[in-house]
Amino acid sequence: MSVVAKHPSTSFRGRLRGAARAVLAFGLTVGVAIGLMGLSTGSRAAAAASLTVLMSDDNAAHSEFVQQLRASQEPGSRFELVRLSPTGEMAQTIETAGADTEPRANAGVRTRSMRPSAADANLTMAVGVAAARAAVERPGQEPLVLAMLSRLDYETLRAASPALKRSDRRVGVLLRDPAMADQLALIGAVLPQKHRIGVVATPESEPLVRELQRAAQGANPAWDVRVEYAPDAKSLASALRTVVPMSDALMVLPDLIGDNQAATLSVLRAGAGAGLPVFGASEGLVRSGGLAAAVSTPSQLAQQARLLGQKVASAGNNSSGSSNNNPLVEAATPATVRVNATVARGLGLRLPEERELTDRLAATR
Repeated sequence: MSVVAKHPSTSFRGRLRGAARAVLAFGLTVGVAIGLMGLSTGSRAAAAASLTVLMSDDNAAHSEFVQQLRASQEPGSRFELVRLSPTGEMAQTIETAGADTEPRANAGVRTRSMRPSAADANLTMAVGVAAARAAVERPGQEPLVLAMLSRLDYETLRAASPALKRSDRRVGVLLRDPAMADQLALIGAVLPQKHRIGVVATPESEPLVRELQRAAQGANPAWDVRVEYAPDAKSLASALRTVVPMSDALMVLPDLIGDNQAATLSVLRAGAGAGLPVFGASEGLVRSGGLAAAVSTPSQLAQQARLLGQKVASAGNNSSGSSNNNPLVEAATPATVRVNATVARGLGLRLPEERELTDRLAATR
């Protein structure tokens, strides 16, 4: 009788292969489960991305700003619009919805750069002065963006609200007007051979005047800025009589003069009488007889505000930003150029198209 015996090593290798297959199968099962858990967690994280917008009035520009914010939300993110009462209290929640419920007419507004990230989670954005004041005083640690403020609005708020420098909150401020460097770049593109700018300002305009003077000195070649102050409406005419003969163009600042229709018209009349172009920072000034203005539309500002919110939120992850509690302040960019073609013809000027001037402005940054 012959006996065929199995080699011990053959049996061992078989058992080893079986065990390996079992371990591999178990690993794949666990891996798939973890992957699914990760996807579920990621979905929940995306759904948790939240933007709360505080609004205190029905200003048309503010409404357009908020509409653009709403339209640029991605599916799965949360958008909450809260209206404040005149006393700054939360009066009513107007809307709480995921962006996937937005009207289809707005669907084409989204852009790739607007996609939410971890930095978008739990961001609060205040639109306008009253909402900004209320937001700064409210308790909370979530990142905060104050939008649609003028430079003077922000300076007043900063002086009156020490809470802006709270160590537990990161704050961004988006000014509604382009930087003075952009305004000067526009004048240079329209009047390349001129270098004297005349400005009538109020005492409250000092922060704007300082920014203008810094931008003028930093330009190449430098601008010669002549500033006269008008403490009240009666002194405006006298200030204009002084500054007009020393100027190649006049600039209306976004201050108490620029915000007052009668005062703005006085500057426009003085410019027209002397054959000087008038520049400013509002479309209203151009429609009223100004030559040109660099402005940012509410929709442009909404896109910049969202990006600023991401910067402010992500700054908390950087050790370098944790020791600096000053707000991150940005002037409005990009800027769109508006031109009054009738005024240009009256002054004997042939200007490039608005789009070309807008592109030139962007190229100088």
